[in-house]
Amino acid sequence: MPTLSEPVRQALDAGGAVVALESTIIAHGLPRPRNLEVARELEAAVAAAGAVPATIAVLDGEAHVGLDEDGLARIATAHMAKLSVRDLPLAAARGADGATTVAATAHLAARAGIRVFATGGLGGVHRDARESWDESADLLALARTSITVVAAGVKSILDVGATLERLETLGVGVAGWQTDRFPGFYLTDSGFELDWSVQDAAEVAAAMAAADELGVEGALVVANPIAAGEQLDPAEHERVLADGLERARAAGVTGKAVTPFLLDHLHRATGGRSLEVNIAVARGNASVAGAIATAWAARA
Repeated sequence: MPTLSEPVRQALDAGGAVVALESTIIAHGLPRPRNLEVARELEAAVAAAGAVPATIAVLDGEAHVGLDEDGLARIATAHMAKLSVRDLPLAAARGADGATTVAATAHLAARAGIRVFATGGLGGVHRDARESWDESADLLALARTSITVVAAGVKSILDVGATLERLETLGVGVAGWQTDRFPGFYLTDSGFELDWSVQDAAEVAAAMAAADELGVEGALVVANPIAAGEQLDPAEHERVLADGLERARAAGVTGKAVTPFLLDHLHRATGGRSLEVNIAVARGNASVAGAIATAWAARA
């Protein structure tokens, strides 16, 4: 079992509201020193909604669910491996430090008994997956894990339509938060319609309870769009993304290198605006997840 911080342990023992937070966004997704500031902001957003934040990471080979200030500073400043579920045993055996992806965070949160998890965006099917077979481990992990994940869809650099198809095949439920459109991370609307939407935290908690009663395993993705006034300009986004894809092809960038290449291009080409959207997305998802966790705890 992972090691629980005292606030997380007390909350879980009392049947209180807890929200898991991933650490990869802090260790690998944001520049220093802004990453540590954002880590604190995300925890504060969860707390403001009435829940206990549980940032998850592996330190000295030990999985931690809930970090103190020193732990947050460590993942924000030290070298951290990027850990998916398959990497956890090897990191433990080596006594390594690592930041957890969506897949690893969901797995460890579920092991600890946490039912709600906030992230920025999910991994998904890559645009060249027909040739590369490149698909994020997040998708399979969510199919195996009973947890509710609040995310702003998947990054537009991925194949959004194929990702939604894979989520359907894997039995992962997807509902829009007060919308029937699937968000596109940097964009309010990715262009894809959803079958289901939820209007408030109580409705999500009711769906979670129904899943337990019906024996439906796997995650529920609550797709929370960024406000229209905070998104990247759609025309600019389309132009910059097309240019980035062409640059990646010309440079022979393939496989796992494509995502960081395109994210860096978006950051530079938008003058840093994509980074601020990324932060706004994560903050909004943390707030919604806190409300859902509070509603879920109230049902106990």
